[in-house]
Amino acid sequence: MLSLRPNCECCNADLPPEAADARICSFECTFCADCADTRLQGRCPNCGGELLARPRRPAAALARHPASTERVFKPAGCAPSGA
Repeated sequence: MLSLRPNCECCNADLPPEAADARICSFECTFCADCADTRLQGRCPNCGGELLARPRRPAAALARHPASTERVFKPAGCAPSGA
């Protein structure tokens, strides 16, 4: 089950579970759409994987399986992989 991390690893913007602008890689590294598109060119800086829209969990399921509260913030690690 996805952890639904609460923030962008690059700019620390809040990304609540219902955020339509959250992007993740297959390892669930989480970024806002602005950082994913402009700073990272659609690639995860941690693994080089593709960043895609994070699915949104229905409210009823979110009540039973809440989103993570653990924030991951790496302002120095947000250059595109391979840069």
